[in-house]
Amino acid sequence: MAGEERDLIVKIDNVRKVYNTRKGEMVALNGVNLDIYENEFICVVGPSGCGKSTLLNIIAGLHDATSGAVYCKGKKVTGTGTERGVVFQQYALFPWLTVKKNVMFALEMKGIKGKQAEDEAMKYLAKVDLTKFADHYPKELSGGMKQRVAIARAYAANPEVLLMDEPFGALDAQTRTQLQTELLETWEKDRKTCFFITHDVEEAIILAQKVIIMSARPGRIKSIVNIDIPYPRTQETKMTPRFLELKNEIWSQVYQEYLEVRK
Repeated sequence: MAGEERDLIVKIDNVRKVYNTRKGEMVALNGVNLDIYENEFICVVGPSGCGKSTLLNIIAGLHDATSGAVYCKGKKVTGTGTERGVVFQQYALFPWLTVKKNVMFALEMKGIKGKQAEDEAMKYLAKVDLTKFADHYPKELSGGMKQRVAIARAYAANPEVLLMDEPFGALDAQTRTQLQTELLETWEKDRKTCFFITHDVEEAIILAQKVIIMSARPGRIKSIVNIDIPYPRTQETKMTPRFLELKNEIWSQVYQEYLEVRK
């Protein structure tokens, strides 16, 4: 909201990441700076190999930066932590646990046990419309349902920021659209800070308040586009003139970076 004071949740300070490969050094990220504030929904787009997932993994504490640093609520990130929840493209569920127990696992990691954990898990499964499947195992679910469980588990951990790495990328178009709608509805209720990676420009615009466009390798922030379409948004929003203007603006920048990759 205009004029509203919000807490700085994540600060990315001049992050550089270099990988040593058989062909020598490969610079994945070079001088990335970004501030992410409380309640912001940020989407990141860019060509394959531009370092989007690398950046998310550094924020999550799964990878170390070669230089520079990431801070979460003022504290330097040196590893994983419960204040950062991650949802990957490949579900990452425990196959030997039921749907309910997968969600309970996140609660138990925060010290919530027994009946309280069970009740809380059911509350989060209700958010993603999966209470009827609480006692099923992941192998008994569709891809979209598995991703709903992963999102419910991430929400149950109640992190300060939700990091989502192409969570709908492996799903068919209809399921993807459905999960976009559900995520929008959930975010509009609780305004969880989200950092969401996608290859899909339309997905980025329908979800985000800001779209970060990354350059071809080495990854840098090329530009930040503010999405000035009010919430609530629906799939019909994709047909509006302003949406189409933003889509053309963002896609033209992303396409220029794809051309750089092909040189």
